[in-house]
Amino acid sequence: MLTAYPSEGKPVWVDLWNPTRDEIGKACADYGLNIPPREQLEEIEFSSRLQYEDGAFAISVPVTPHNKGEEDVTSPLGFVLTPDILITVRFARLHTFESIVERVKRRQRSAPDIFLVIIEALVDYGADRLEELRNEAQSVSSRIFHKEMERSQRNIKRTNRMLRATLVEIGDMGERLSHIRETLLVLQRAAPFVTEHGDGWMDPPVKARLKMAASDVQSLNDYEIHLTDKIQFLLDAALGFINTEQNDLFKVLTIASVVGIPPTFVASMYGMNFHNMPELSWAYGYEWGLGLIVLSTVIPIVWFKVRGWW
Repeated sequence: MLTAYPSEGKPVWVDLWNPTRDEIGKACADYGLNIPPREQLEEIEFSSRLQYEDGAFAISVPVTPHNKGEEDVTSPLGFVLTPDILITVRFARLHTFESIVERVKRRQRSAPDIFLVIIEALVDYGADRLEELRNEAQSVSSRIFHKEMERSQRNIKRTNRMLRATLVEIGDMGERLSHIRETLLVLQRAAPFVTEHGDGWMDPPVKARLKMAASDVQSLNDYEIHLTDKIQFLLDAALGFINTEQNDLFKVLTIASVVGIPPTFVASMYGMNFHNMPELSWAYGYEWGLGLIVLSTVIPIVWFKVRGWW
């Protein structure tokens, strides 16, 4: 779908949403520009994502819209920018474009100005996503290290279920964080690239705001590194608790097996069919055997308790 936004009677921004090859070809012919197809926009090397030739920029930024209940899918967002027109190529519905269109319609804007508005919206969206992940990380941290974990430790099944769900949640957070990192890395290079090569025809306010956007992206990258370390710490903590739970389970099984050895020995000894066993003729021989079994069971348990092994 092709949507054109005019300024002073001529199109200054053309938005191609999930275009076909025919629509891209028609836009290339109408506006005299080389608009890259999706295959070219999806290339990962920076030399393909950031290009400047014959006074026109060709930029590709990977974006991943996040919709609750749906799988996150990364798709490219392409820009073709000249002093007179901006063409965007996108293959997913981006929430930020609704607010961008509203901002563009408020007043007359140039193509570089609209490009800047989109970059700022992407930076704001990335910041919002990082804030969401920070809140989720704090919630997971509270769940692992505080009262909920202490209460659930009394129920092994409940603890295992909670830790399993926590691992899935941490994995999802790490996946979404990697999507944000990919977008920010490209934006970090795109803003200085446009500022440097477009120095001859960009207005000073636009260049100043692009530099500010680049500074914001750098700060978000630093915060993303901190958040990555936080999520890795939570993953290590969750795995540590799982190992602790497994060790406790093996400890109980080990103690049970050790405690069962002495009474088994006593029962086996008095179960042997020898005629010369004085205890067999005692009046309280049966009670004596039972007492030895109980005593041989209690002594190891008390020993483990005294030693602090259980």
